[in-house]
Amino acid sequence: MPWATTLILILAGLCGSSRGQYNEEEDLAWFQYYLRQSRVSSYNYVPYYEEESPAYAYSYPSATDTEPEPEPEPQQATPWRCPQECDCPPNFSSAMYCDTRNLRYLPFVPSRMKYVYFQNNLITSIQEGAFDNATELEWLALHNNQIGSEKMGKRVFGKLQRLERLYMNNNNLTRLPGPLPRSLRELHLSYNHISKVPSNALEGLENLTALYLSHNFIFEMGASLKGLKSLILADLSYNNLRKVPDGLPASLEQLYLEYNYINAIPDDYFQVSPRLLYVRMSHNSLTNQGLSSNTFNSSSILELDLSYNRLQKIPRVNTNLENLYLQGNQINEFSISSFCSVVDVMNYSRLQVLRLDGNEIKRNAVPPDAPLCLRRATVIEI
Repeated sequence: MPWATTLILILAGLCGSSRGQYNEEEDLAWFQYYLRQSRVSSYNYVPYYEEESPAYAYSYPSATDTEPEPEPEPQQATPWRCPQECDCPPNFSSAMYCDTRNLRYLPFVPSRMKYVYFQNNLITSIQEGAFDNATELEWLALHNNQIGSEKMGKRVFGKLQRLERLYMNNNNLTRLPGPLPRSLRELHLSYNHISKVPSNALEGLENLTALYLSHNFIFEMGASLKGLKSLILADLSYNNLRKVPDGLPASLEQLYLEYNYINAIPDDYFQVSPRLLYVRMSHNSLTNQGLSSNTFNSSSILELDLSYNRLQKIPRVNTNLENLYLQGNQINEFSISSFCSVVDVMNYSRLQVLRLDGNEIKRNAVPPDAPLCLRRATVIEI
């Protein structure tokens, strides 16, 4: 009789059990399972801090084995185990919440995770291979940390071929991270220290629909937007741009360029984007000399904000425009031809809101045919 079975019989005898009260094969299987379990290692992640040495590494040491023989093989962390620094709700098994915990490092990300939240921490670096295990990630939130470009691996996002949303706003980035996965749909990089976007920085992101780069120090964009065939929204406000980005994508619907230093716009600049609905260029340095007569005569634009520039005349706009904001300029005349090339019963502007306050126009300067041209207007401020 095998020694394991003999031991079970002895234990059964000590408990006052008779031989008819157990099944030999079942108890032998249970005992072998018990021996295996005694050797399974527990998850033990060793974090890396800047002041520590050696360099950052993921570590999964096996548990101490009291038996000298046989030597146990090293065990990997269980792929579904939730790091002790985070919360993984049982009813949402693909999400891991590590936000607002004063973390200085990135905990291990189990392979099953799709949504991971690291925002509002003190993380300063992302080492190469940090997400190699989590290839199913779709949302990755790293905003409101202290991550710098020089402390990021060159290909930290390289294996995340399902990533759709990347949040890295409010960090210390000085350049765009990359390369980025082609699956990306939203890229949030506002409130960083980025100064330049090379023309190839967003290359291959044909699925990107929203790009947020506001509140940086960008002075040059080049033609970095041109290849973004699915881009709907581009927020480049609060930067140091001297010129508009080259080559807007045809898919674009919303363009935000307020609070820059733009003083001119090329002829037919908006014509390449036939779906463009909202253009905001307030608080720039636009002058009438830097605009052509048809710069804003685009039939798709519904809202145009040119407030707080240096315009002296009302630029010509399309009759489909609904909201026009021109307050805070130097406009000194009200030209009805800016809204209607022909004024009659059949030809009129769809404009609903017109703001001209804070200019040099006098109220009595409004031409008598203005009510016929602007018959749809509900708000006109002068």
